[in-house]
Amino acid sequence: MKFAKEGYPFIAIGLLMSVATWLKATTLGQWSTIPAISLTILTIFVAWFFRDPSRTAPSGEDFAISPADGKIISIREIDEPSFFGGSCQRISIFLSIFNVHVQRAPMAGKVTHRNYRSGKYLAAWNDKASEENEQSSLGISTKNGNILVRQIAGLIARRIATYPELNSNLEVGERIGLIRFGSRVDLFIPSHWNIECSVGDTSKGGSTILARSTPLAN
Repeated sequence: MKFAKEGYPFIAIGLLMSVATWLKATTLGQWSTIPAISLTILTIFVAWFFRDPSRTAPSGEDFAISPADGKIISIREIDEPSFFGGSCQRISIFLSIFNVHVQRAPMAGKVTHRNYRSGKYLAAWNDKASEENEQSSLGISTKNGNILVRQIAGLIARRIATYPELNSNLEVGERIGLIRFGSRVDLFIPSHWNIECSVGDTSKGGSTILARSTPLAN
């Protein structure tokens, strides 16, 4: 099992504390094994949270794949001023603590916009979270148009990692970041693209097709 690099310090601390507690338990009696068992379970959960499974993106250039694992909670036409400068479609994905929290590039392209903004920590399923919560945005220029991925901190999330720098070239499915412990990821696409998912669907980052690009009508 591969793990996200942000998880290694937490996993290492958990392992050290678990081993130390088990060693101490051998001299204190059976009741002292309860903390050792609890720490071991917690360490296993932390390692599982930071898992980073391999994903194979579907071949093709005319569609956007999901940037994250989770449940689609909203699909809306909105105004996005920072990168689109106008109307676009937004697909919102809620990530519970049980989902993989590594984010991936929905399409191949060049990072032409990168912005971090501090903010609140509203529950990630709250529609206002997209505007008011701490967030990091990546605007990607692709062969088929511009798309935007926005990582949004949730109620208990307190750390957003965004890997690509401005002007970086991305491959579809490439790892672009991680949010710790519950969060939301929004995908913004042009208004004329076809949506190929529905609210309530479960998406898998790096493999589930969410939308397909279409040419603008003359």
